[in-house]
Amino acid sequence: MTARKIRKSPSGHRARSAIVERNTAETRISVQLRIEGGGKYKVVTGIRFFDHMLELFARHGAFDLDLKCDGDLDVDQHHTVEDVGIALGEAFDRALGNRRGILRAGYFLMPMDETLAIAAVDLSGRAAFSVDTKVRTRLVGDLQSELVTDFFEGFARGARSNVHVKTMYGRSNHHKIEAIFKAFARALRVACSRDRRLKGMLPSTKGLL
Repeated sequence: MTARKIRKSPSGHRARSAIVERNTAETRISVQLRIEGGGKYKVVTGIRFFDHMLELFARHGAFDLDLKCDGDLDVDQHHTVEDVGIALGEAFDRALGNRRGILRAGYFLMPMDETLAIAAVDLSGRAAFSVDTKVRTRLVGDLQSELVTDFFEGFARGARSNVHVKTMYGRSNHHKIEAIFKAFARALRVACSRDRRLKGMLPSTKGLL
């Protein structure tokens, strides 16, 4: 019998990964996530602009992401976007395990042409969110723009994390949302990263995350 090879990150640590299946009467979602990835992705949600945001999330976070959602888009996009956020958050929660040795918090300021967005993440074990896209149009591409908030709320719940994203200024609504997703990816990448000085330690004085 051949021994199963354990995949490790470039740092020599065991690679953190998770598989999540989330099935409801409204959506059927499968997520495969590898935190120490190479930015590879395969995303199908039925909403092309949303797919694009998740693809660049994977690339800018250097996460490997395989995500498929079959949702009731004939009713509305809400269930699909919110449930994908929850499932993706749950995948990070599982992949991070006990969260020992991670930086826990991260932030990033992302310029995109005329637009500037900021994101801050704390993998605190508590769900909270604040979203300000400054988008006033109903649709961006084929995505109902108000659902960006629902995605980040769902992620915060699933990952048990604080998520704050905000467009500081900008003209293009496409750029406003895209800059937020890129900033979020890079902030989360920092928050998930391991700190040698915290090896084996929980990044909290409470003793629990």
